[in-house]
Amino acid sequence: MNQKYEPPKVWTFKEGNGGEFASINRPTAGARFEKKLPQGEHPFQLYSLGTPNGVKVTIMLEELLELGIKEAEYDAYLINIGEADQFGSDFVAINPNSKIPALLDKNDGNPIRVFESASILVYLAEKFGHFLPKNPAKRAEVFNWLFWQMGSAPYLGGGFGHFYAYAPEKFEYPIDRFAMETKRQLDVLDKQLSNHKYIAGDEYSIADMAIFPWYGALVKGKLYDAAEFLSVHEYKNIIRWADELIKRPAVLRGRLVNRTWGDEDQQILERHSQSDFDAKDITYR
Repeated sequence: MNQKYEPPKVWTFKEGNGGEFASINRPTAGARFEKKLPQGEHPFQLYSLGTPNGVKVTIMLEELLELGIKEAEYDAYLINIGEADQFGSDFVAINPNSKIPALLDKNDGNPIRVFESASILVYLAEKFGHFLPKNPAKRAEVFNWLFWQMGSAPYLGGGFGHFYAYAPEKFEYPIDRFAMETKRQLDVLDKQLSNHKYIAGDEYSIADMAIFPWYGALVKGKLYDAAEFLSVHEYKNIIRWADELIKRPAVLRGRLVNRTWGDEDQQILERHSQSDFDAKDITYR
């Protein structure tokens, strides 16, 4: 039985405090070293990793390109968070929060930085006029679900994912607490999708792009190896929706960008043109 933990009166940081990211986690912000970021020739420069938050943005960019919008061309550079790339000076200048993804819009010589995945999705949707309805009621519904995801995913990723998959020891209380909350969130989505083709209604939107890499991947058994543990087969409406999204070529391409794990033919460490996908297997596996 684990010894009961008594919190100290004042918390202090301990070096190497356990977990997969113990070597890089700190209670302070800001750049730790000087590091220039590369830049390609395209209008958008994306600095990211193929985690769920990163995949949101690459799906969006690929969807815009799928529509034939050449102005959405982008270069995607890998930010390896396990090696602390996110604390380099150039990256912190784009995102002071040191989290992926971070986007630089060259904007004809007047660069604009955009950070936080939802902010990037909204920025691109408004810039190009796609995947965010203009009708006030429909627009509000997309925003409802987009920000639901931003508020909910920390419980799925930082909560359940951390204690179930990444923590150095397994403890019943946090796993039980966050598994319960994750299943509640899945039930929220499943009920919404019981009456709608897509998350916010009958139109595919940035809400779907934001939610799919987290909850779609979870019900398809691609996240934390937790499908059986969470009995995801119960959420038939989410599975139906996820199956619909993985028919989209842009979704399949977007999930490979800046991916560093899995089979090599499912990894694109850097993306600079559509030809980068030519030798890859973009099936969902």
